[in-house]
Amino acid sequence: MKEPRHNGQPLRIGLVGDQDDRITAHRAIPRALELAAEATGQALEPVWLATERMDQQRLDGFDGLWCVPGSPYRDTEGALRAIAYARVNALPFLGTCGGFQHALLEHARNVLGWSDAEHAETAPDAPRAVISPLPCALRETLERVQLNADSRLARAYGTTEAFEGYLCGYGLNPAFREQLTQGPLRVAALDASGAVRAVERDDHPFFIATLFQPERAALIGRLPPLVAAFVRACRGEAR
Repeated sequence: MKEPRHNGQPLRIGLVGDQDDRITAHRAIPRALELAAEATGQALEPVWLATERMDQQRLDGFDGLWCVPGSPYRDTEGALRAIAYARVNALPFLGTCGGFQHALLEHARNVLGWSDAEHAETAPDAPRAVISPLPCALRETLERVQLNADSRLARAYGTTEAFEGYLCGYGLNPAFREQLTQGPLRVAALDASGAVRAVERDDHPFFIATLFQPERAALIGRLPPLVAAFVRACRGEAR
């Protein structure tokens, strides 16, 4: 993992996704980071990283990467390259909604070696669609989430239960759940029916991805605990 910046220097947070202010989460994320900066006393510099220009981005100049909602991305491979960079280089990583889906896809392809792994949103007829349509799409929905007690996610929240918002139609395909989450990627949260709602990596200082969008809380002035934990990890407190 790269060394944290000296005190007084802003942390550079790469926002992996195709910025569109029509997307609620894209309006919420800068506010969530502002609230985290105020709470931690740490200056932040968020930078949007368009997926189709990922080859041109110098990812080693960032203190953390956040793969944001808004899929399908303009360049799926660009998003996967950024996630792989964070995973391999132990760079703090947060994925929300589309970021959750693509963190699972990156793991399937690059860790498990499933070269045919696909996302059903862009490849609906793929035989190995590790991301598939949800039985009931989560459109502007608030849902109770059970956090695994021994997870980094639960430590970030300081509890084992949370209520979070969604705008999502795709999630982890149950047919591949066991193979994808038996380690080092593991389940960190479930919904009331037992469906996976978050994952994290055991072999990484801070790598958490959630199907829900915790950043939405910032739009009503609440600091999302997971965003605060991510910022602290970017500052070096997860080392």
